[in-house]
Amino acid sequence: MNKMTPFGPPPDFADVLSAARRISGYAVHTPLIECPALNQLTGGRVFLKLENLQRTGAFKFRGAVARLSQLAQQGKTDVIAYSTGNHGQAIATAARIFGLKATIVMPADAPRSKVARAEEAGATIRFYDRRHESREEIAAELCARQGGVIVPPGDDPVIIAGQGTAALEAVRDLHELGLVPDVFVTPCGGGGLAAGCATVLREISPATALYAAEPALYNDTEMSLAAGERVPVADRNARSICDALLAPIPAELPFSINGDALRGVVTATDEQVLRAMRFALDEMKVLIEPGGAVALAAVLEGRPVLKGKSAIVLCTGGNVDPEIVARIFD
Repeated sequence: MNKMTPFGPPPDFADVLSAARRISGYAVHTPLIECPALNQLTGGRVFLKLENLQRTGAFKFRGAVARLSQLAQQGKTDVIAYSTGNHGQAIATAARIFGLKATIVMPADAPRSKVARAEEAGATIRFYDRRHESREEIAAELCARQGGVIVPPGDDPVIIAGQGTAALEAVRDLHELGLVPDVFVTPCGGGGLAAGCATVLREISPATALYAAEPALYNDTEMSLAAGERVPVADRNARSICDALLAPIPAELPFSINGDALRGVVTATDEQVLRAMRFALDEMKVLIEPGGAVALAAVLEGRPVLKGKSAIVLCTGGNVDPEIVARIFD
């Protein structure tokens, strides 16, 4: 299923290495930590890649810097992005770093903290109703009217390569401990991060089983894998606290990679995600946002089975509104 799409060819490992060089000095090399309590629960050795400690609070900063550094070198001045929050604030921050003007199309119900961070970085925000409007169409209209380059969260090979640097770091760090990951679990919305991870694993850890983790009510990648083609979620009006993962359908370029690369998809309910967030606070003293905790939530529920295996679990963001933090303790 890995093929040419309207967005260009999928990235390869050389593209990930190039992205790693471009983000060096801007992005944080986040820690890979082992949690004894999690090992005891799963029967394996589980290492968490803490991208909640990344600059702007999420892995999205990697792809944003990789892409916008390139656009700045090409003499571009304006970028337009659409985002539920983390991609938007990452693009806004990267635009400020490289002297670009950013417009971000964000849902009206996006977490206030994510909107505020994008605005603080100097971006112009265009809100939309995620139930009745298309963010892609709005971005296209803005581009036609004011010019600029659209930087989507998934359908961009440079963005995918940038996100893949998280897996590159994690696998290399685990190799330094003398271990090879049997399993790699990553949260999945549009699929760009999973595609970047797949690009890395195919090259440096081909025996590793890659799993995507989705909210139970927004399992579009799971449904698309079963159908053999991209299909939307059953109920686009479904609600979930995992705001970062509410893509209604997998992005086209990532799915062209993930369709062959994923061993499977695991899901977690909102209640399971809240328990995972509480677990991370209690056991590791780190705060993970709902979308960033969905892979950990699935692992805590025994999906996939990790007994006797070593695993890397991505915790992808830490941008949480106070109301959600309060629910962790409810």
